[in-house]
Amino acid sequence: MELQESANEFFIWGIDDSPYGPVELPALIDWIKDERVLADTWIFARRDGNWRRAADVPELQAHFNQEIIPDSAAASASGIKPGSLRRIKILAQLNDAQLDRLSEFMEVQKVPQWMAVVKQGDAGNGMYFILQGELRARVMAGDKETILATFGPGDFFGDMSLFDHGPRSADIIANADSIVLKMSDVAFERLTREAPALATPFLQATARTLAARIRADNQRLDRVTQQFRAST
Repeated sequence: MELQESANEFFIWGIDDSPYGPVELPALIDWIKDERVLADTWIFARRDGNWRRAADVPELQAHFNQEIIPDSAAASASGIKPGSLRRIKILAQLNDAQLDRLSEFMEVQKVPQWMAVVKQGDAGNGMYFILQGELRARVMAGDKETILATFGPGDFFGDMSLFDHGPRSADIIANADSIVLKMSDVAFERLTREAPALATPFLQATARTLAARIRADNQRLDRVTQQFRAST
């Protein structure tokens, strides 16, 4: 009996690149209903010893609603459940009421594969949060493409445009059909004016992530500098 119960346990690969579990099937189904686990979340089934997408796990297939947003290309994000928004790393610490309120300042966009979400040189007018899919940041030199970064569910980009409205530094291209949330610069100004108590933790989380990115870039630059000095 104990072996049978353990065989029905699952582990979930989180957005922080860490496994969580074991979780039994009823709890996992509840997480799907709360949209804490989505179709493309990686699940490890102890029964067969394999990692696979949640939508490909036989016990879970009936519990997914593939269409999580309306058919229109852009719509209010207020219909997205808090559990789904919490998959975005900088929003993970907000409670359900805060996420519900924040969603009023966002719009959902479907991005078909190969479509450019933003183009290098365009005026920045908002930041994006990735719910599903994968996108890449690239710059072009003639016909040569240089990939700067790849973004997946839980990541965000374009945040600096909320503050300086400067030109986009790269193209952002969808590697696969994706779903993103956009907070425009106009919506951000509304957020700070209408909900300052919510804007504060949002800005703090954004600032922490930006600081971590700058520190990582500084460390990479320091390593390159040390390597250059050692070679000369």
